[in-house]
Amino acid sequence: MKNKFLPICREDMLERGWEEVDFALVTGDAYVDHHSFGTAIISRVLEDAGYKIGIISQPDWKKNDDFMKFGRPRLGFLVNSGNMDSMVNHYSVSKRRRDKDLYSPGGKMGKRPDRAVIVYCNKIREIYGDIPVVIGGIEASLRRFSHYDYWNDRVRNSILVDSGADLLVYGMSEKQIVEVADALNDGFDPKYIRHINGTCYLADSLDEIYGDYVVIPSHEETVSDKKKYAEAFKVQYEEQDPIRGKIIVQQHGDKYLVQNVPERPLTREELDRVYDLPYQKNYHPIYEKDGGIPAINEVKFSIVSNRGCFGSCSFCAITFHQGRMIQSRSKESIIREAKEMTKMPDFKGYIHDVGGPTADFREPACKKQLKHGTCKHRQCLYPSPCKNLNADHSDYIDLLRKVRSIEGVKKVFVRSGIRYDFVMAEKNDKFLNELIKYHVSGQLKVAPEHISERVLDYMQKPAGKTYNSFRKKFFDINEKLGLKQYLIPYLMSSHPGCELDDAIELAEFLRDTHYQPEQVQDFYPTPGTLSTAMYYTGLNPIDMKPVYIPKDRHEKAMQRALLQFSNPKNYDLVHEALVKANREDLIGYGRNCLIKPRKGDWSYEERGNSGGKGKNSKGGKNSSRRNSKDNSSRNNSRGKSSRGKNSSSNSYNDRKSNGNSKSRKKRR
Repeated sequence: MKNKFLPICREDMLERGWEEVDFALVTGDAYVDHHSFGTAIISRVLEDAGYKIGIISQPDWKKNDDFMKFGRPRLGFLVNSGNMDSMVNHYSVSKRRRDKDLYSPGGKMGKRPDRAVIVYCNKIREIYGDIPVVIGGIEASLRRFSHYDYWNDRVRNSILVDSGADLLVYGMSEKQIVEVADALNDGFDPKYIRHINGTCYLADSLDEIYGDYVVIPSHEETVSDKKKYAEAFKVQYEEQDPIRGKIIVQQHGDKYLVQNVPERPLTREELDRVYDLPYQKNYHPIYEKDGGIPAINEVKFSIVSNRGCFGSCSFCAITFHQGRMIQSRSKESIIREAKEMTKMPDFKGYIHDVGGPTADFREPACKKQLKHGTCKHRQCLYPSPCKNLNADHSDYIDLLRKVRSIEGVKKVFVRSGIRYDFVMAEKNDKFLNELIKYHVSGQLKVAPEHISERVLDYMQKPAGKTYNSFRKKFFDINEKLGLKQYLIPYLMSSHPGCELDDAIELAEFLRDTHYQPEQVQDFYPTPGTLSTAMYYTGLNPIDMKPVYIPKDRHEKAMQRALLQFSNPKNYDLVHEALVKANREDLIGYGRNCLIKPRKGDWSYEERGNSGGKGKNSKGGKNSSRRNSKDNSSRNNSRGKSSRGKNSSSNSYNDRKSNGNSKSRKKRR
């Protein structure tokens, strides 16, 4: 039986000799039994604990039939939206409906509702009344408090309130879900399962809460007062630690939402056990006729080696969901999976990734975390690497060597993203040499996101000089090894704090490095991030100081166009932006100009080939001064350099590649 997919219909259940399932798991994704999918992990973990699980995948929420396919489960329903928040899955940052859903058969859109968790739970309540309902996964986890909803442009209730569920399990949840299942199996009323870490519940009064707790501004206060929203978020942000964190309470009407402290990270042995469970490593065969599930293509030949991230980028919700403490699998577990992969009939010898949220995080940031938890008012890498940081890649190097030495493995890539500031914090270049020589597929994707010090500060990303140093070292090593490989930087426009001047500064950087990105990501205010709290409130919750927010659609278009200034379609927007910012020194024929003047505009002709050294540069952002500094640090990539005649091909340039990489687009 362990070699089968879990039941998806009553016939599958009866074939196993079951008269009922213990839990019916309802998900917004198609059923993929691979450990990169939350549904697969939770269902297999519960199966391993002795429970009977049936999968209700992408049910028709307008009817009752799909929700009733197993009959009434013995213990209750488990509900998630899938691997993505359903609103992010459906809508672009411009709030336009996406064309494809990679987690649905054939990539077809429309197989799940907006706000899937709420819709599914309401349907279950309609059919089964007071049956226990437990929600989890990314949608529930990131919406567990009152939260700004970008698509409604308002503050919504905790999803636990709106869904009518009994219990919310947040984070990765392997430990919690088994404890919840055991409690239900022991006859506990779900409304009184309140002792489990990593869960949220609703209480009628503060007297029902045991332990050290902190009360944050109520839902009603966060709706009416943006400062209160920022204050509430700050506490949520700071207390997400399993060792030093406190219980957090937020009133919603006559109820109190209670978040128990996060569950402790899994040990290496526990994580190994999770990933050693009998996954089929593929989508269910019923989807074959529809062309399969596209999302599997990104992960089928990839290996998850770790969880968690101590990078703490403001725009990323990983720390709010997985935590700052790193969990990692043993080398033995990873090698077993790699060897199994080589036996798969469609394996071509290429392992696409060995990584996680951040590939080169294999160990906790420091030993102190294991005893005392993560620092409340200090980040591990921002604004500079902590003196206690364990910046050692030797374990990861050894792991990669072992994997690539397996018979049948031709190449092992690292595509999930590395933290270049973490790499630069190491005292030697051993890892970078190894990475460049063996694990880059012609392009290495990194995420500087921006170059403006002001914007990077709001992003909690390293200063631009760190990226410049990394770039130089990357190309120096490539040259030493006789390789021609490229950096592909992820860049973000219109992040909170980013003004037009900052976008222009980034455009000048792109000019000097001879790189024009094919795509630019606008900041997307998704639930659970510090940047989203800034976007909504106009305040930085950390220090409560005002933050400039580029919300106007036209200004956002100008910022995005500046990062692709050489595209003729963007000319008018770029021209308008430069004039508006009083940076007409960048319009002309000089080497430092971003665009040429319009035909017949003789005011710019006077500049000739002056290099764009105009008197209109604002404040401390004088173009000629900044460019002089940049060009010096980049070995004068436009002119003669120490690289001689080969400088145009190397030029430290993040040159656009003609390759079509299918790597996952994660930001670090």
